[in-house]
Amino acid sequence: MSSSASGRRVSTLRSNLHTSADGRRFSLYAEDERSSSSHQNLRAHQSHRVHAGLDPNRASTGVIWVTEQASKHGYLDEPEKWANLGQGAPEVDHIEGCFERPDSIPISSAGREYGPTAGIKSLRAAVANLYNDDYRKGKDSQYTWENVCIVPGGRAGLIRIAAVLGNAYLGFFIPDYTAYNEMLSLFRNFVAIPSPLSAADGYHIHVDKIAEELARGTSVILTSNPRNPTGHALHPDELALIQDICRDRATLIFDEFYAGYSYSTDCDGSTISAATNVIDVDQDDVIIIDGLTKRFRLPGWRVAWIVGPKEFIKALGSSGSYLDGGTNVPFQEAAVSMLEPAKVKQEMQALQRHFKMKRDYVLKRLREIGFNAGDQAVPDSTFYIWLDLTTLDPPLAKGSAIDLSNGLSFFEALLQEKVMCVPGIFFDLNPAKRRDLFDSPCHHFVRISYGPKMEALKMGLDGIERVVKRARGELGQYDSAIHDEPADDGSQSPKTKSKGHGEQHN
Repeated sequence: MSSSASGRRVSTLRSNLHTSADGRRFSLYAEDERSSSSHQNLRAHQSHRVHAGLDPNRASTGVIWVTEQASKHGYLDEPEKWANLGQGAPEVDHIEGCFERPDSIPISSAGREYGPTAGIKSLRAAVANLYNDDYRKGKDSQYTWENVCIVPGGRAGLIRIAAVLGNAYLGFFIPDYTAYNEMLSLFRNFVAIPSPLSAADGYHIHVDKIAEELARGTSVILTSNPRNPTGHALHPDELALIQDICRDRATLIFDEFYAGYSYSTDCDGSTISAATNVIDVDQDDVIIIDGLTKRFRLPGWRVAWIVGPKEFIKALGSSGSYLDGGTNVPFQEAAVSMLEPAKVKQEMQALQRHFKMKRDYVLKRLREIGFNAGDQAVPDSTFYIWLDLTTLDPPLAKGSAIDLSNGLSFFEALLQEKVMCVPGIFFDLNPAKRRDLFDSPCHHFVRISYGPKMEALKMGLDGIERVVKRARGELGQYDSAIHDEPADDGSQSPKTKSKGHGEQHN
C-alpha cells in the first residue's frame, strides 16, 4: 500500500472515532462508560479497574510501606537525621577486626562480557571450598563448583528456586521474612501453605511441627535459619533431626543469610548451616541460599549463592537466562578472595563481637525504658529484636493520649521522633486481606534492627524513650524531634527538645 493510500485510510478511521470528554480515549461508539453509573459501579471494584492487568497492591511490602510513611515526614530529604531501625541491612563501614572493603574494583576483559548465568567458575569453586572447610571436614561427600549457583541477590535466588520447583505443597512458617509470600505467590506450579508458629515458645520451629507438615503432604519446606524477624536459630541437634526426618521425603530450602550473626558460641566465629548434616551433596534435597549481602556486609553488591545437588543447580543456572540474566561479573571476580576460609573465620569473629555489643546495648536500653520481655526475647542470632509491646511495665494508664499497644500505633508515634521500625503485621501472611488486623498474632510486635551504626541506635532508643514518657504524661505534647510547640500568636517558635537518656537531639 502506498504511503498516500495509508494516510487516507488513517484519516477515514480517525474521523469515525468518538473522543471521550477528557480527550484520553477514542472509540467507535458515541457512548462512554463514564456516563453510566452502572458501569462506574463495576469499575469501582478492585478486579475491574481500568488497569486490571497491573496489580498495584504488590508494590507495598513492609519495609517499602515503612519508608513511604517516613518520607511524608521528611525521611528522604534528610535520611542522616533519622534513626532507621527498620532497615534489613547491616552497617557497611569498617568494623574493627574486619577486612577492608575495596573502594574500587578492577574490571577485566571478561568482566565486560556477559557472564555465565550460573556464575563464574572461580567464585563457585570458592563458595564450595568455604562450605567444605566450615561444615564438611572429614565427610566423604564434598561440594564442588557444580554444586554452587551464583545469583544477583537473595530474592533473585529464591525466585529462581521457585521457578524450577515441581508441582508440590510448599510449607513456610510465620512470622518470617516479609517478602516470602509476595515472591511465592507469583508462581502457579506449587501451592504455598503458611503455618503459624506459637508465641508461647518464641515462635520456635519444633521437629514435631515439621512432622505435621510432612503428614499433610507437604513436599517442600522453606524457612530462614537463623530466623527473621525473631532473631533465633535452630539448635544444631534439632536442625540435624529435622533434616533426618525430611531426607527422601521433602526438599528443604534454608535461607541462611544471617548465619554469620551467631552469639551462642562466645563469638568464636562459628556459624551454623544445614550443610553440616547433608549425607550426600548430590542426593540430599537440601538447598541453601546465602551471600555477601548480610554477613559480609555488602548488600549493594547483589552477589549471593545457592548450594545444592548438581542436577538442581544446573536447572537454576538455566533459569537465570530467562529470569534475571545473571550476576555482575566484576563483583563476582572481586568476591573470590574474600571467601578464603581463614579470612572468613576472622571476619565472623569480629562481626559477632561487634553486633553482640550492639544487641546488648539495645536490650539494656529497652529494659530501662520498661520493656521486660524475659529471656526468650534475647536473640541468639541475626541483628533483629522481635519486641513484644505488651510487655511494657508498668502498663500505660487507660486512656493514654498515645496508644503504644500495637505495632502500627507504635510505629506512627516513633515517626514524630524521626525513628523507624517495622510493625509486626508485615511478618504475618498479609493479614489485611483475610482478617481484622487486631486478630493477627503479630499485631502487638515490632521488629527493631540493630543493624545500623551505634550513633543511629542511640538516637533511635532516645526516641523510643521519649515516646513512652510522652504516653505516660511525663513530656509535653510537642516535645518531639519534629514538632515544635506553637507560640501564643499561632506561629511556630523554636523549642528545646527534651533529652533522652542524657542526650539532646535536634
